[in-house]
Formats: sequence, C-alpha cells, structure tokens
Amino acid sequence: MSQDLLARSAAGLYWMSRYLSRVENLSRLLYLQTEALSDRPVRDIHFGWTRIYRALGREPPWGVLDQFEDDDYLLADSFTLAGDLTFEETNPSSIRACLGLGRDNARQMRQHISAAMWTQLNLAYLGIRDLTIEAVWRLNPEGFFAETEATIHKFWGVTAATMYRGDGWRFIQLGNLVERVQMISGLLVAQSSALEESGEGTDADWISLLRQFHARAAYNQRFGLQIDPGKVLSLLIADPQLPGSLLGSLLYAQTHFHNLEAGPDANAVGAARESLGFLTQSLAGGWTAPSHDRAQLLAINEAGRELHERINSAFFDYPIEDAPRA
Repeated sequence: MSQDLLARSAAGLYWMSRYLSRVENLSRLLYLQTEALSDRPVRDIHFGWTRIYRALGREPPWGVLDQFEDDDYLLADSFTLAGDLTFEETNPSSIRACLGLGRDNARQMRQHISAAMWTQLNLAYLGIRDLTIEAVWRLNPEGFFAETEATIHKFWGVTAATMYRGDGWRFIQLGNLVERVQMISGLLVAQSSALEESGEGTDADWISLLRQFHARAAYNQRFGLQIDPGKVLSLLIADPQLPGSLLGSLLYAQTHFHNLEAGPDANAVGAARESLGFLTQSLAGGWTAPSHDRAQLLAINEAGRELHERINSAFFDYPIEDAPRA
C-alpha cells in the first residue's frame, strides 16, 4: 500500500464504495419489487419481499412476513416495507442510511477522490435527504428507485472518468466487488430458502433474479427463452462474460488486488490473496450443483465474508509492531 494512502484512508474509500454499491443493489431490488405491484399475483409479491429481507439478513418491521391476505393488505404492507428499506432511520441498511454513510466516508477522504466525484455524491445525498416514503409512493415509486440506481451508476462513471489509477482507485473497486460478491451470494441463498418454503418456484422468480443483475438479455442469448433454474444459476454464478456474475466480480477483484502495492503485513496480505484465489478457482470450472443446493450457496456466501475479513486484516486493521503494550 502506498505511503500516501494510510490504512484509515484505504478503509474509508473501501467502505464508501461498499455503501454505495449497497444503495445501487437495494435500489434495483426495490425498483423491480414496486414495478411488480401493478401486475404480479400476490404470491409473487410476497416471495419478492421475503427474498429481499432474507438477503439483507433483516426482519420486516412487524417480524415474520406472513402471506398477504388480499390486494389491499398487499399495497399497505408494501408501502411500509418500502419505507423501512428506503428511509427508516433505525435501519442501518436503508438506502438513505447507506447513502449518508457513503457520503460521510467520501467527505473524510476528499483529498483522495476527485472534485467531480464529491459533487456527484453530495448531490445524490441531498436529493434524497428530505424525502419521505409518502411523497415517493404518491408520485412514482418505481421511477424513484430507478433514478436512485441511475444516480449511483453515474457516480461510478464519474469515478472511472476522473480518478487517478492509484491504490485509492483499487480500494474503491475492491469495495464495490466484495459488496457485489456478498450481495449476489446472499440473494441466491435467500432465493433458495424462500423457494424451499413456498414450494415449486415460478419462472417469474427466476426472471426477476436475472433482471436484478441486468442479465435477462444475456440469458436469452446463451440459453434461449425457456427458463431453467440451473442455467440461471450457472450464468449468475460462473459465467465470466457477465460483468455482474460472481466469477466475473472475483476475476476483476483479483486484478485490482494484485495491482495493490505491498501491504504492511505480508502474511495477512498472503492470506487475503489465497482466500480470493481459492474462491475464484472454485467457480472457474463452472456451476453444476442443482438449483436447490443451498449448502454450496451458503459456502460461497461464507467465503465472501471471510474474504472481507482478510482484506480488513491485511490493509485496514493490521497490528502495529511499534505500538506500546497494554
């Protein structure tokens, strides 16, 4: 790690990126979920909310998410759930909370990011700061979530166009990619768990998963129009040609990791490199497990968490040899 990028700065850039990636992913999920309210059956709406909350590891405001009784309950509960995931102050994973945390990290790291990046991120936060779910719901909820996702896409574009390609850039890329790995694996585990409870899934369950990763067109090109859950998983997990796939994300992460300057703890850096390499190689041969094999999905999810912990130990939270003893 370069001398001018201390551990605190590297961690700030890494976490800024993770929070903004979280905003992007959750905005996409909520866009698809609110869009579905207009024409999908009650069962599909319930499945979608269940999948989102399980992927986030969070319970709905009232606890267990029971099946909606009718359309009136569906709309009222969807309003409450969308508010919880978007604006709820006590929810650290809400869109507004994550956007605020990303902005806080960026403000502290302003000497390491471009002025255009700060301007774009600050405007994104100010645009959502004073909004309420009532105002969003009254106008166009799916449009709001689509616009929020597009705002983060614009930030990534500004970052790519204006940021110096040093270690700061690489930690931003790592943060984005590690968050994506954890989000993809968490969403796939949630999909498997929800399907196990609800019985046989529908094509809509898998199509919405493809759309979450902007992969519907890629699936049609590779496999045709018929939906096969195993092929959906194969594409999202192990196809390196899909930028948002697990394997594609890991390969990008490997490139940025290997280009980092040496970290302060060679053993910890080696452990992180080994963890990243092992996870990448485990998927490089393709994905052949059945669509209901939750054990392998859970193993990938846990490996993603371990990767974060090892990156943290290698670059952000390493022991200082000259520190005074307690």
